Amino acid sequence: MGSVAKIYFTRNITPESVVKLYEALGKQLSGRVAVKVHSGEEGNQNYLHPEFWKPMVEKVGGRVVECNTAYGGQRNTTIKHLELLKKHGWNAYFDVDLMDAEGPDVEIPVENGRHLQTDIVGKNFLNYDSMLVLSHFKGHPMGGFGGALKQLSIGCASSAGKVKIHSAGKYTEASDQDVLWSDLPEQDAFLESMAEAADAVYRHFDNNIVFINVMKNLSVDCDCCAVAEDPCMADVGILCGTDPVAIDKACLDLVKASNDPGKEHFLERVSSRHGEHTVEEACRRGTGVMEYELIDIDSI
Repeated sequence: MGSVAKIYFTRNITPESVVKLYEALGKQLSGRVAVKVHSGEEGNQNYLHPEFWKPMVEKVGGRVVECNTAYGGQRNTTIKHLELLKKHGWNAYFDVDLMDAEGPDVEIPVENGRHLQTDIVGKNFLNYDSMLVLSHFKGHPMGGFGGALKQLSIGCASSAGKVKIHSAGKYTEASDQDVLWSDLPEQDAFLESMAEAADAVYRHFDNNIVFINVMKNLSVDCDCCAVAEDPCMADVGILCGTDPVAIDKACLDLVKASNDPGKEHFLERVSSRHGEHTVEEACRRGTGVMEYELIDIDSI
């Protein structure tokens, strides 16, 4: 990884543009490719639907993967999550692998973690040689924002892994989710735990990984929210790269540079949760770099 990451960008938000960006990147994912998506909570109106991602998934010949959650809803058990995946149409397009559908979970190492020594993932995580991380960039009620780093960390963790990250290592069982939400750690400890888990997944794939962030339906709430605010600002575009720190930093910078009056509401959500600390911590850990070159493929 160089000192300046190349991030490819287009303002055209279409399924075909996603593929075009990936081709411009010039990175070929090899072996068995896991395609990490967000399946969308029941009732959420902002998540990106499976038909949007279909051409990109077919391009890499990958398998869509998801994991169970650690909060009340329709995705915190295997039975409910599988039903919702079907209801949201994912099974109509893809063979979906719910990586922690059955135990036992596995642990991957966290190097020099402040809070975590391991990251807990579903056992099927180990079946893949590379990963395509498809992220809907938006706000988040706990992390401030959600992008590539959140998909690597919370997104790839099993239900038990999510409990571990949210508790900054205090709780390590899926059954602890009931007590977790009344015993949360200091905010920065949670954000640093996200960065540590993201780094563990990133290093596991040893650079055989690509990130695509879609800046569409820019709500302050995550796709994990059953009751989410409607978008507060206009769509921005799609970004693609191999550096999760740089791509999230570029998305935040694009929001800040926008003339959209709704950006203040979005940025208040980020700042009130100290959200940029996740990016800073991931950079400190060497997961990626803050410096990037934004390459607009529409002008090439």
